[in-house]
Amino acid sequence: MKRWIWLMCLVPACFTQRAAAQWTVIDPSNLVQNIKSAVQSSTTASNMIKSLQESVKIYNQSKAYYDALKSVHNIIKDARKVKLTIEMVSEITDIYMSGFNRMVTDRNFTPGELAAISAGYARLLEEGGALVTELKNIVTSGNGLSLSDKERMDVVDQIYTRMLRYRNLTRYYTDKAISVSFLRSQSKGDAARVQALYGKPSERYW
Repeated sequence: MKRWIWLMCLVPACFTQRAAAQWTVIDPSNLVQNIKSAVQSSTTASNMIKSLQESVKIYNQSKAYYDALKSVHNIIKDARKVKLTIEMVSEITDIYMSGFNRMVTDRNFTPGELAAISAGYARLLEEGGALVTELKNIVTSGNGLSLSDKERMDVVDQIYTRMLRYRNLTRYYTDKAISVSFLRSQSKGDAARVQALYGKPSERYW
């Protein structure tokens, strides 16, 4: 009877874990085409595409580590915050791709502004990637650090908090950029087009 109760408790937990372990599939090809179409300067377009490629590189490295983590069997593997921290890199990249893909088709932004926005996103992704590397050094055995499980988990908590901040900053950064377009569209009497492009605030996941 006790075994049956234990199994009943375990099954929902497995489904919960599986649902939380979503990893967004990133396809930058459409964004590259939109950048080339929106930005006439080949130098500016090249810099923006290079920034995008670096972001995708960070995303792929994080995904590779996330996949490798599944084969590790220790207390760290089962730490929910380790998985959530890495998954946030996927979320940050998805916010960047989805939001910026709309911005490069928005005529309310100049090529110079788009380049600056792109650089801002690249910086956020770079910081997120650095945190994943830091997390990997803490989690991976044989890193030369003699830390107890509690000490490791304390560091994991700190990295998680910092990654959460970058995720929230990415959302805020995207919202602020979109709000600039909304303000400009209102002065031009073009708010309906911009709203259709980005969706109402309640409809946007970021």
